[in-house]
Amino acid sequence: MLRLGLILLILPGMVLMGAFWSELSTVNECLAAGGAYDYTAKACDMQGTPPFIPFAVRNPQFVNLTMLASVAGFCCCLFGLYVRRR
Repeated sequence: MLRLGLILLILPGMVLMGAFWSELSTVNECLAAGGAYDYTAKACDMQGTPPFIPFAVRNPQFVNLTMLASVAGFCCCLFGLYVRRR
């Protein structure tokens, strides 16, 4: 139970960070080229200045599910540490 809990505790956060940093690198490339990133179209806009939309607002289900999995992993870790092996 402890091993499963540790996997559920760490892996969803790593996946969430990977998705966030992947998108952030695309946004930084666009800004370095002199454009503005359009988050709704997921493309670099060279003419206008589209509004900023946070990652959690654009992907609420993904963020909530990864956080829920991490909480479930935390609970599994607590249960695994609380219950002794027989």
